[in-house]
Amino acid sequence: MAIEHACVRVVQKPWGNTDLLPWSEVQHDGAAIGELWFQRANMNAPDPALLLKLLFTKEPLSIQVHPDDAFAQSIGLGNGKTEAWYILSAAPDAKVAVGLTRQLTAAELRCAIDDGSIAGLVQWRAVGKDDIVYVPAGTIHAIGPGLVLAEIQQRSDATFRLFDHGRVRELHVDNAVAAAFAGPAAESQPAAKRLTDARTLLVASPYFVLERIDFAPKSNWDIAAGQETWLLVLEGHAQVGPMNAFVGEAIFLEAETTSIQVGGDGLRALLAYAGADPVAGLLHNRDGQNVGFPVPGQPPIAPFQPAKAGPPAAKTEMRP
Repeated sequence: MAIEHACVRVVQKPWGNTDLLPWSEVQHDGAAIGELWFQRANMNAPDPALLLKLLFTKEPLSIQVHPDDAFAQSIGLGNGKTEAWYILSAAPDAKVAVGLTRQLTAAELRCAIDDGSIAGLVQWRAVGKDDIVYVPAGTIHAIGPGLVLAEIQQRSDATFRLFDHGRVRELHVDNAVAAAFAGPAAESQPAAKRLTDARTLLVASPYFVLERIDFAPKSNWDIAAGQETWLLVLEGHAQVGPMNAFVGEAIFLEAETTSIQVGGDGLRALLAYAGADPVAGLLHNRDGQNVGFPVPGQPPIAPFQPAKAGPPAAKTEMRP
């Protein structure tokens, strides 16, 4: 059983930003911060299966790809990396790239990496606040400047760069060609789906589920986090068990049932947890209000029951 106020690891990046407000007041001494990693406070605990981050982009990231589990394991890594992004804020011209504009052979992809023309072949799309972007392993992708986003991912150190905007950093041509699906994104982007008045499903992948929760001011809830679960506050605040959680802070739970007491401004948060499907009994409204009751047209949520814990997994990742 575990409930912890997540600690934060600060990661400097050449494409990062110095303005992290309102998400963090971390001291950076003028250095560009690219990522904030949420980590377990108990350093002796096994590594979680998932990694939750905030990314701050002032310049574009490298064009890159992550392998699937099979390829990662073939080169001695524990697992691949599928990820999803939730856009927290976006400049008017902000965009991300997911997939290529056309199908390439392996030889064509190698040539495009070698001569830099891959930069003109990625499929860019505009994004705005509250958009969701799903990036399955093997998808060539990039993140542009002017964004703050939350990322949930398989915990993995497998990232292969194809193009780096003139930065003097290694490209990983052989592994990128072998790992990439060199064409348009294989899957359409997910559409948000209301599960209840309070729960919105954003992504359900083979490795994790990402939801957004919206709780009314001063409402009271129970959360039954059987498997590894991360709660990230986006707006408002709440007391989760014995711990206060404010904007930009995260709570880790596993094999734990506890209360959520929402503050006077309400609560909007992301919930990310290991598994492939939404957990029906994850949340229970204790007030008898109709927040949290099933939305018309959606199947009813099963009665509240504590879920069973899932197995832990390991490995950590550093985004180029």
